[in-house]
Amino acid sequence: MEQIIKAKYIVLENEVLEDHYLVIEDGKFKQTTDHIPENSQVIDYGDAYISAGLVDTHIHGYKNADVMDADAEAIQTIANGIVENGVTSWLPTTLTASVEQLDAACQVIGENADKITGAKIQGIFLEGPYFTEKYKGAQNKDYMSDPSIEQLLKWQELANGLVKKIAIAPERQGVKEFIKVAKENGIYVALGHSDATYHQAALAVQDGANIFVHTFNGMRGIHHREPGMVGAALNLKDVYAEVIADGFHVHPAAIELIVKSRGTDETALVTDCMRAGGMPDGRSTLGEFEVMVQDGMARLVSDGNLAGSILKMIDGVKNMVNWGIVSLPDALRMASLNPAKSVGIDDICGKIEAGYAADFIVVTPNAELVVTYIDGEMKYQKDEKQAK
Repeated sequence: MEQIIKAKYIVLENEVLEDHYLVIEDGKFKQTTDHIPENSQVIDYGDAYISAGLVDTHIHGYKNADVMDADAEAIQTIANGIVENGVTSWLPTTLTASVEQLDAACQVIGENADKITGAKIQGIFLEGPYFTEKYKGAQNKDYMSDPSIEQLLKWQELANGLVKKIAIAPERQGVKEFIKVAKENGIYVALGHSDATYHQAALAVQDGANIFVHTFNGMRGIHHREPGMVGAALNLKDVYAEVIADGFHVHPAAIELIVKSRGTDETALVTDCMRAGGMPDGRSTLGEFEVMVQDGMARLVSDGNLAGSILKMIDGVKNMVNWGIVSLPDALRMASLNPAKSVGIDDICGKIEAGYAADFIVVTPNAELVVTYIDGEMKYQKDEKQAK
């Protein structure tokens, strides 16, 4: 069955089409065209933008559910909830935790990923446990260690091959061999929660790491005589810099510095959202820690550290535009194409291209989400929040 969708603009990988139609057939993108047969049935969204569905490669939870609950129902809750934020693909993200807890999370996702509806699980992101205590953030230092190839391969086995990304601190012992084995097993290596020097980060990138986790947060800062992890994130070639664009984690001027350094094609928006996302202010948890959510921020009760975020991906897009950092099309690509490219899933999601699943969103010129489609079916419409 063929569907025809129209909006003022269609955001593609390398261009923005004006006054074109998006043709969908059997749940997949068929073509974009400036001409359709007369009397065709068209869904017209007026002066809006059509974009590929957003791709969140760093998200822990939503709607009081968390990936570390190691429960299929919790994963389903998150997958359903984030569709309201324009997300159509995601990497369920774990925390630094015991080996047993991480085993359980990987196994639950591995056994249930193909049964989960809503936003599509495109892999797993293991955020830790191979981090450095000094920049632990809201991660539990008791479970941090040097990287273990044996553990990684076990998690990949339990996950039925779904582990797509793992974050490590590059100053840990055994990093070179670990990165090599990870890459051989289709796992992208990110760097974060680290006190590494610029040189240590550069060596890890040379060995194959390609992503910096929530740039500026949880890493050695920049200094003119020791550029550190931040300097590496800004200056090294062919890497992606994640950024949490909620206005709390990173000042807009620092985000602008990231974009000026990395360009609009190597800056990737993420949410780092935890279970309090989509919930009222108040008490919550992140892993084993108590969290207080107030005024848009999630902070540890124990020491006041930021504890992930409650950011909605579409709001990150909106902030990038409202702060005057990038255009709306670029912000949309930073939240869809770039995250997908960073973990090698841009062959199945992150852009509007013939043959891809028709996962897309429609937003107003002010970056307000109008509707989310998955496989050509409307799954969310603003002010009509029941998924169809």
